[in-house]
Amino acid sequence: MIWYILLAVVAVIGIVALIASTKPDEFTIRRQGAIPGAPAKVFPYMDDLHKFLEWSPWAKLDPTMKLTYGGPASGSGANFSWEGNGKVGVGKMTITESRPNDLVRCQFDFYKPFSCTNTHEFALKPEGSQTIVTWTMNGNAPFFFKLFMVFVSCDTMMGKNFERGLANLKAVVAG
Repeated sequence: MIWYILLAVVAVIGIVALIASTKPDEFTIRRQGAIPGAPAKVFPYMDDLHKFLEWSPWAKLDPTMKLTYGGPASGSGANFSWEGNGKVGVGKMTITESRPNDLVRCQFDFYKPFSCTNTHEFALKPEGSQTIVTWTMNGNAPFFFKLFMVFVSCDTMMGKNFERGLANLKAVVAG
């Protein structure tokens, strides 16, 4: 009897591993939000990392997290490192490209609770009296991440954070 149970457990693990191996090697998560005002009004909230924290969906998860800023005050090369609780972990955000009123691209390096590097991009497009902000995250999907994706939709999980962040941005810009 124990052999049948052991065989069933091994079979389930094998099936999960097989399903995980079919997942893509990279992932993309994207959300859009309409923010009141022209791109010139919205852009500083992505380009200045002090302002980024005013609307970041993660900043409020640990109000006591330790922040260290480096590089210029804004634009390419601006960065900050954080050390926080289990909800925000430990990492670093660096602006790698900044095109005024058009695009901010950042590299996010996470060190804890797990190590990974992702690219976040904030694209701004004027539309009438508002700006459409498209927030996109790209990254590699190592096997442990693919295993996770068998059980959890990362697009849904992270997408909720992006939606909350864009709603926060709208509220901050609208003032």
